[in-house]
Amino acid sequence: MKRDSRQILTELLVLRAQGGEDGAFTELHALWQRDVMRFAQSTVEDPPAAAEIAQDAWIAVTRGLARLEDPACFPRWLFQIVRRRAADWIRRQQRKRHARAELEQRQAEASAARTADSDSPLVRLVEALPGEARELLTLYYQVGRTVAEIAEIYQVPPGTIKSRLHALRERLRNEIAQEKP
Repeated sequence: MKRDSRQILTELLVLRAQGGEDGAFTELHALWQRDVMRFAQSTVEDPPAAAEIAQDAWIAVTRGLARLEDPACFPRWLFQIVRRRAADWIRRQQRKRHARAELEQRQAEASAARTADSDSPLVRLVEALPGEARELLTLYYQVGRTVAEIAEIYQVPPGTIKSRLHALRERLRNEIAQEKP
């Protein structure tokens, strides 16, 4: 390790910051911030993300500076922190891209299923039903709620739900029969 004036100043500032001297950390930050930003930007190639990474790294430095045993190791330690923060950011971005792609795939599949279902006479008839009837069928057949649960939701006796479901099934059966040639 070369011990130039910057390295000596760094070691002095680390010792002063560890000793609790006001302003020492600010000077240390000013001394290294440009290099930290340059390194972060070269790692993620996204200026706003690099600024976030640098800020996170400096927060980690403030938390861990007291535990740094050898002030001469500060530059290496600092850049290791920046590198880890950048790797964490990259992993988060990859997870977000993966989740976004998965969501888009699910939406495309659901859209395709709806398009296929909308060709069904039953789906068209159910969609044409008034709101409460459509809700009732959705709760029972699509959401999988029991008659008792639906009765609690609507605050009516279970027998009422049973009779409404029966009437709706009959209505749909008759309408489908009328559509067939």
